[in-house]
Amino acid sequence: MEGKALLLVVLGLWLQSLTASRGGVAAADAREFKDIESKFALRTPEDTAEDTCHLVPGVSESVAHCHFNHSSKTFVVIHGWTVTGMYESWVPKLVAALYKREPDSNVIVVDWLSRAQQHYPVSAGYTKLVGKDVARFINWMEEEFNYPVDNVHLLGYSLGAHAAGIAGSLTNKKVNRITGLDPAGPNFEYAEAPSRLSPDDADFVDVLHTFTRGSPDRSIGIQKPVGHVDIYPNGGTFQPGCNIGEAIRVIAERGLGDVDQLVKCSHERSIHLFIDSLLNEENPSKAYRCNSKEAFEKGLCLSCRKNRCNNLGYEINKVRAKRSSKMYLKTRSQMPYKVFHYQVKIHFSGTESDTQTNQAFEISLYGTVAESENIPFTLPEVSTNKTYSFLIYTEVDIGELLMMKLKWKSDSYFSWSDWWSSPRFAIEKIRVKAGETQKKVIFCSREKVAHLQKGKGSAVFVKCHDKSLKKSGCPCQLSGSAIFIPALAPLPDAKC
Repeated sequence: MEGKALLLVVLGLWLQSLTASRGGVAAADAREFKDIESKFALRTPEDTAEDTCHLVPGVSESVAHCHFNHSSKTFVVIHGWTVTGMYESWVPKLVAALYKREPDSNVIVVDWLSRAQQHYPVSAGYTKLVGKDVARFINWMEEEFNYPVDNVHLLGYSLGAHAAGIAGSLTNKKVNRITGLDPAGPNFEYAEAPSRLSPDDADFVDVLHTFTRGSPDRSIGIQKPVGHVDIYPNGGTFQPGCNIGEAIRVIAERGLGDVDQLVKCSHERSIHLFIDSLLNEENPSKAYRCNSKEAFEKGLCLSCRKNRCNNLGYEINKVRAKRSSKMYLKTRSQMPYKVFHYQVKIHFSGTESDTQTNQAFEISLYGTVAESENIPFTLPEVSTNKTYSFLIYTEVDIGELLMMKLKWKSDSYFSWSDWWSSPRFAIEKIRVKAGETQKKVIFCSREKVAHLQKGKGSAVFVKCHDKSLKKSGCPCQLSGSAIFIPALAPLPDAKC
């Protein structure tokens, strides 16, 4: 009897230990992740502004409870430094745009607000811990549910971009993509790759630089390239519509609701450019590879050969070269941000040698769809018998170029030299290349040579060297000279 009793006791203890080991798996898992401070909220298309359901590492039931979609892609949004300790107004806007573009996806917002509201250097140091939290969460999802990390796209803003990079460097398998939205500059400009966002952190890393003003160690956004493709809208230093006058106007119109956006207007423009790419998929903004913003301003980089141009934002082509591609583009001051880029080349000739500096001009473009008039540009120097290249852009799609006008503006101040004799140059042809269509057009003067005089009327140029002009169209009279222009759209000052 004693032997049977002892056997029953041993059997009971064995069953108890077996039950405890099985039933306590979740508790053990939860304890393993208890030091993770960051929170992972799965937001919904119905409520993009509130963290109503959290995915808790180690607690499998939380994933089912939040209705995580295991067969779709996942976006992980990581915010940056915050003064208020609250989410900024851009967060629900980005979440809504992601769901509008990818309705079946999972959009997770990483909450590290308690760490992000410290003094900047302290919060910057916390990016390593936040990145580690995110990596452990992704690894757990992959191990626990066999969720493919190839479906994961991290989007990090400012300090959040570096947290995303550190997360990507620590995951067991590389995530599909990281998008850095104006990664923070201070404390990171000279940091080694393991401490910041770098191309090694994901299969593909694309970066938008929108506020790289000032010396490298004081620039709000990081200046050096840190991805496979680094795009610098408007040179990356400052964004249109972000001056003080514009801020006052917006506050007057919309109130103080978006004041946080206005304070960091250029820095935050990176987010809104990405949102624009999600919402306006039919018409993506195009960026162009260039060695410097100075070369881009001269219109020298509008080529799309050998991956020299790319889409900005969500529909970017994932080109991975040995070294980062620095790309540039112009944008509007508000959504939709897309513009149309043109390189213009003009040869100035004349019988007498002359050099003028910092000269203001206006150019007008007329096409088959619309026109864009009086586009201002300044040439640092204009000399006799020299060719100059420069970039212009329009906010409207004018279609196929048909005609252009060029005007040399007089100085805003009184000039004695202009009083006695107004400078002038002769121009035979103007060459134009359209960045978006890659088409090249040569324009000829309506006379054999146009004489452009400072402070006087516009010189008119029409398409030349185009066989289609001779085949179909109507003989148009422009200021007394007969030319042939295809009957596609009415042209200004033209009578057919």
